[in-house]
Amino acid sequence: MKSKGSLVVISGPSGSGKGTVVKKLREIMPDVALSVSATTRAPREGEIDGREYYFITRDDFEDMVAQGEILEFTSYCGNYYGTPKKEAERITGEGRDLILEIEVDGASQIKRLMPDAITIMLIPPSLSELESRLRGRGTETEQVITNRLARARDEIKLAESYDYVVVNENDGIEKCAENIRDIIRAERNKSARMTYITDTFLDN
Repeated sequence: MKSKGSLVVISGPSGSGKGTVVKKLREIMPDVALSVSATTRAPREGEIDGREYYFITRDDFEDMVAQGEILEFTSYCGNYYGTPKKEAERITGEGRDLILEIEVDGASQIKRLMPDAITIMLIPPSLSELESRLRGRGTETEQVITNRLARARDEIKLAESYDYVVVNENDGIEKCAENIRDIIRAERNKSARMTYITDTFLDN
C-alpha cells in the first residue's frame, strides 16, 4: 500500500514564469504528472482525444460543471477549458503527484472542491521586474501591459490564501523549481499522509 499522491496547483500572475518553471520541475521530478484538460473546441489535425485534451460537447461540459466534476475552468474564444476531477483523482489515487499549472482564479475553485490540494503562488521578485519581463516579450501593446500589471497587483493580494509562495528570481529557474520540489517532498511526509505506514504499527 502507498500514500495517495498530491494535487499541486501552481499559479501566479502573467509573466511570473509558470510554464518555464513547471517544465524545469518536470525535468528534475520526472515522476510527477500533468493533467489532461477537457475542452469544448474541436480537435486540431494530429490531436488525439485523451492525449492533448478530452474533447467533449458544450452541454456535457456544462453538466460536468454543475455536478462538480470539473475542478476549475475558463472560457476562451467561445470554448470551455477545464480540469476533470476524475482525471485528478485517478492520477493521485495511483500515488503520483499531479501538477496543475493554472491561472490564479482557478486555484480558488480547486481548493473549494479539493481542500487537500497544495497551492503554490509563483511571483516575480518585484513589480518592476514583472513589467520588464512583460515588455521583453515584445508581443503586447502598452495597454495590455498596463492591464496585466494592474491584474498582477490584485492577484498577489491573494497570496495569503495560498499554502506557499515561491519567488522566481532572475536567472533562477532551476532554484525556483528546486524550491517547489522541496515543498512537494515535504508534503509527502506530512503525518496525515503517512498513516498508511504508522497505522501498521497499531495493527501488530
